[in-house]
This record gives sequence, structure tokens and C-alpha cells, in this order.
Amino acid sequence: MGVEATRLIVFRDVTRTFGARAAVDHVSLAVERGTTHVLLGSSGSGKSTILRLILGLLWPDSGEVIVDGIRVTPEGRLELARRVGYVVQEGALYPHLTAAHNAALPARARGWATPAMRARLAMLAELVGLEEHLLQQYPAQLSGGQRQRVGLMRALMLDPPVLLLDEPLGALDPITRAALQTDLGRIFRELGKTVVLVTHDIREAFLLGSTISLLNNGRVVQQGSFADLARRPAEPFVAEFLRAQAPPPEMTASL
Repeated sequence: MGVEATRLIVFRDVTRTFGARAAVDHVSLAVERGTTHVLLGSSGSGKSTILRLILGLLWPDSGEVIVDGIRVTPEGRLELARRVGYVVQEGALYPHLTAAHNAALPARARGWATPAMRARLAMLAELVGLEEHLLQQYPAQLSGGQRQRVGLMRALMLDPPVLLLDEPLGALDPITRAALQTDLGRIFRELGKTVVLVTHDIREAFLLGSTISLLNNGRVVQQGSFADLARRPAEPFVAEFLRAQAPPPEMTASL
């Protein structure tokens, strides 16, 4: 398999502006198949705009975005939607639908038969660690962590090759967040999907990322493993960003 064939997501010198501001400024990156690529940075650094470009909700002003062989254009949005699962904070669940109905929405839209949906829901509930009886509850009856597991089930319902997560754990308390970080790592390993995770949390980046892109003001400041960023910062901002959050002991010991 050639180098290009191993890259499921490719950005080539991509710029996206909103008015006079460049939210994404000449960004080039590649996400290898079956890996977890973390977009790390502060609010406003361009992370979520990159996700929306991958989803086809936006398209570049210049440069090129390729996702699973599809060039991101206004015309390619429907095809992209079939290949990408998306998880946001709190799961973005519909309050009037049960957890099961929320998770099954993509399958219902594709006309799946009820037995197939039930079987897929049962399998996904086991995968994400959600007790099956909770599928009959409404979002308001679930905890934040449970809602996020339902959101992950919905994103995985159609078994897409690409999974995007936009600050998925940002609204959770520290204990729930730590538990879900561990579970996400296990799920990513089991599924072997190509994952792009947005976070500002360096512990999350350390635990989950195969590769990290650190962004600042719409530009990629440095790309590589966590050890690369920590040991060989490309510029002072990298070291400053990593120092701003006290690293957990396991991170320090690994460097």
C-alpha cells in the first residue's frame, strides 16, 4: 500500500476565512488510517473549523481537503456524511426521544429494519459500556457521561470509517471524564477506526493521540507524538502550552 493510500484524511495548504479572520491558515496535515489524531489547542485556535471541513459543513477558500478519497466541496457533502461519525459535547441528543431512538436515528434515516437496528443498538451499548435498560430513558434522565455514550453510539451506528469528536468530554466532571478517557482509548483500539479528536486537554491528548497537531491562531505550530512536542518543542509556544497544564505523573514518567 502506497503512502497516499494509508492517509484517510489529507489537508493540503488549506485556508478558511470568516470575514477578515483566517480561522484555518495554510494548514497541511495527514491522518493515517486506523490512528487517532488529536487537534490540540486553545479556544479559537482553529480545531473545530478543521472538523467542520472534514465533515463537509465548510469547504476551503484555498487548498484541498480529501476524506476517504472524496474531495470536500459543496457537492460532496452527502457522500461525506455517510463516511463520518460525529460526537460533540453532551452528545447533542434530542430531548423528546429516548436514548435508543437518538442512537438509531442514522439507521432509521437509511431505512434499516427494526431487528437490525435492535441488534446494532445492543452491540453498541455493550461496546460503549452503557447498560441496555438505559436505552429506554430520555436524555434528561441520564447523566452527562451516559448521554455522551449515547452520542458515541449514534456516531458509530452506520459503522463509518471516520470518527470525529469535538471536545466530547469537556462538560463532564473530572471523575467521569477520566473514566470515559479510559473507555474511549479501549473503544478506539477495538474498532481500529480513523479518529480525529479535538481537545484543549493535554492529558487527553497524551492518553488518546497517536499523533498530535498543536494549533495556534489557525496555524499548525507542531505535529508529532506527545513525546516529540514535550522533548523537542518547535517554538516557545509549544513548551508554554504544555507547561500551562500540570502533566499527570504517567506523562512525566514516559518522557
